[in-house]
Amino acid sequence: MTSTLPTPPTPPSVLVFAASDPSSGAGVQADLLTVASLGCHPLTAITALTVQDTVGVQSIQPVGAELLEQQARTVLEDMPVAAFKIGVLGSVENVLAVAEIVSDYPEIPLVFDPVLASGRGDELSGEEIIQAMREMLLPQTTIITPNAPEARRLAESDEDEGEPAIDVCAQRLIEMGAQYVLITGTHESTPEVINTLYGPDGVIRRDRWERLPGSYHGSGCTLASAIAACIAGGASVEEAVRDAQDYTWQSLKNGFRAGMGQFIPDRFFWARGEDDAEPAAEDKGDGQD
Repeated sequence: MTSTLPTPPTPPSVLVFAASDPSSGAGVQADLLTVASLGCHPLTAITALTVQDTVGVQSIQPVGAELLEQQARTVLEDMPVAAFKIGVLGSVENVLAVAEIVSDYPEIPLVFDPVLASGRGDELSGEEIIQAMREMLLPQTTIITPNAPEARRLAESDEDEGEPAIDVCAQRLIEMGAQYVLITGTHESTPEVINTLYGPDGVIRRDRWERLPGSYHGSGCTLASAIAACIAGGASVEEAVRDAQDYTWQSLKNGFRAGMGQFIPDRFFWARGEDDAEPAAEDKGDGQD
């Protein structure tokens, strides 16, 4: 007599478009770790190969747009996807390819992390790529997660006499088509890290976090992927932003220095023993980019 084991539930899948990082601090490897840590199944479409470590990016080689499209469409035809996450795309052709792919799935939420430079300032997206992002991806974006310098660069106008205010940048990005904008304050010179979520009617929430010492490789990737995973798990955008910030802050708080450069967030901090660190936000349950 044989017994039939119950079929385990299938976790929601998140399809990530991102570049490979050999150090696994940032890029698609960071996305994989984050999405898996939060209970989802990660799918990947590699957009570029990079030569980098925790110190900086030495080179980036975009994957051909046709190969990128084949990767994505193959898994999309095989498995249901609950959320998209977009990181470095590497070329104008790849921006256009990804924009065409996601346009075929308008019901799937899209989290867009517009990575324009590495942590130390290595250029990852030139002006042509940025313009293609504005025109082709922003109108399809559920939530975009730039840091303050990225927000200013994406939203800059020839009419600006100086740096546009963050609130102005957010409004412009929404006018370009993004439904929500989360601007992170890790690159600002404030005592605390201030992350602000905007919607069509202005500020939805503003969260303040203890500014941790040191710098981190892949913090933005972690935050955006965590938002995508939370949305894939059924959270609203505001709930996902709240919970993803908390997860990211804890990952950074427990980060480790594996190499000679930036710290790497520990995306599986919860698996390495009890963590009694309390999030340092005004509104508990939020975190740092």
